Amino acid sequence: MPLRPVRGGDRMVTTHNAVTPLYHQITLVLRERIEAGYYGPEGRIPSELDLSKEFDVSRITVSRAINDLAQEGLVERRRGAGTRVIGSALNRPVTAGIGGLLQSLNDMGSRTQVKVLEYGFVSPSPDVQAALDLPADARVQRAVRVRSFKGEPFSYLTSFLPDDIGGQFDDKALGQHSMMELLKLAGVEVGSAEQSFSASLADPQTGAALDVVVGTPLLSINRVVRDRQDRPVEYLRILYRTDRYQYRMSMDAENEGAARSWSTTES
Repeated sequence: MPLRPVRGGDRMVTTHNAVTPLYHQITLVLRERIEAGYYGPEGRIPSELDLSKEFDVSRITVSRAINDLAQEGLVERRRGAGTRVIGSALNRPVTAGIGGLLQSLNDMGSRTQVKVLEYGFVSPSPDVQAALDLPADARVQRAVRVRSFKGEPFSYLTSFLPDDIGGQFDDKALGQHSMMELLKLAGVEVGSAEQSFSASLADPQTGAALDVVVGTPLLSINRVVRDRQDRPVEYLRILYRTDRYQYRMSMDAENEGAARSWSTTES
């Protein structure tokens, strides 16, 4: 049977011969609509019959998708009254930005949970060595963590710290404190950070950690944190689930003589 894309919200969902089960694809589309306010804060989603026609699937498949949304606390099913939206807090994307980065990271650390998957000291790869401006014989602390919000994983982090900084705390501390807190305890005064954004696909390791299928698109961020003397003190690679994390930027028009430019504010 050929692949047949079905439009759901602003995304296309492949409904035949796909790796992701049909019901889960529909769950993702309906969850996205709920988060975007498509049905209103307490609106009703279409009936199973209407959704089965829209997505060209059986009512059983639609019913399973709606049951998943109900288990997540997003909708409430009532016999004879349909399905009503009751909230979106569980899967509301965690937001953070570069402006006010330290406050954003501290807030995220206090609102989320972290699990340390790997910890140790290694010789840096060429890209890590260059990012941290280290000599060829240097050693770095490498840690892999997964951060979750209300029990739902949303980011996969691989961090690298120079030995003299990373050697001041262990994996237990990484599981109990945010990196910003640990850097402060290590006597580091963070002065600046640089970030680059790109797209990536989940591999078997990150897919398992983030609870997504292999090949799922992820937001990839590389960050270099520097102290007030401009020394690189952390190199961080982050992979985010795009259904649970957003990067937002506001842009304001500014006049510069006859030209008009944009200034940005991240949130």
